[in-house]
Amino acid sequence: MNLFSNILLMAPPPGDGGSAGGGMLSMLLMFGMVILVMYFFMIRPQQKRQKEHQQMLANLKKGDKVVTTAGIHGSIAEIDDKTVTLQISDNVKIKFEKAAITTKL
Repeated sequence: MNLFSNILLMAPPPGDGGSAGGGMLSMLLMFGMVILVMYFFMIRPQQKRQKEHQQMLANLKKGDKVVTTAGIHGSIAEIDDKTVTLQISDNVKIKFEKAAITTKL
């Protein structure tokens, strides 16, 4: 026997066709439940974290101690609309994009 005939033998016998509509409905409900679970466990928390990060960036001010995505710790020396200049040591300043700030200490 070849593979195709084995697959045909494993297939369920054809019914009266009435159960196919119920199967389709339950499958659609299952997909809907999966999408809901993904929304509440993955998408919604990510949106919340993103909103909190945007609020933190908007509230930054000169003198705040921050950490960048590269792990550089420093205090804000200058702040602009899109850039931040961090003082990481005496006479050492680095300019970063505002979005590179991950946490405020």
